[in-house]
Amino acid sequence: MRLQSAMEYLTTYGWAILIIAIALAALYALGVFNSASFTPDICSLPADFGCLSADLFASTSNVVVNIQQSTPTAINITAIGCSNDGTTSLMNQYSGANQIALQIGGNYTFNVPCYTDSATSTLFSGSVGQVYSGYLVINYTDLQSGFHHTISGRLVQKVV
Repeated sequence: MRLQSAMEYLTTYGWAILIIAIALAALYALGVFNSASFTPDICSLPADFGCLSADLFASTSNVVVNIQQSTPTAINITAIGCSNDGTTSLMNQYSGANQIALQIGGNYTFNVPCYTDSATSTLFSGSVGQVYSGYLVINYTDLQSGFHHTISGRLVQKVV
C-alpha cells in the first residue's frame, strides 16, 4: 500500500515538473528571457531637432533615420554620422550642391552607416535582435547667420 502511494506521488509530481519544463522552454524560445527584447528604441536629438523614425538594418549596418528640424531658420545639413563614441571623423559629407536643405519644419530621411570602432573604421556587424548603442552626429549650417553647428543625439536601436 505504501509503495503504491509513493508511486502515485512520484507520477503526479513528475507530470507537473514536465509541464513546467515545457512552459519554460516555450517562454525561452519566444525570447522572454532575452533582456534585449525589453530595451526600448531611442533616437533623441537636442532641441529644435526631432527623430521621426529610425531603423538599423543587419544586412547593411546602416541606420535609416528620418530627421525633422524646427530651428527658427532654414538650414543645410553638411554631414551626418553614426558611431559608438560620437566622433565626427566617419561622417557622410554633403558639400556644395549636395548639401541637404531643410526648411523650417522640414524633414529628410538619411541612410547612414553605423560604426563600432571609429579608430579602425569598423562597421557595426550585429545580428537581428541585437541592440546597438551609439550617437548620431549632425553638422549643419544656419542659412540666415551662416554659422556652422554640430549636434549629437543618442541612438539605441534593435537591429532589424
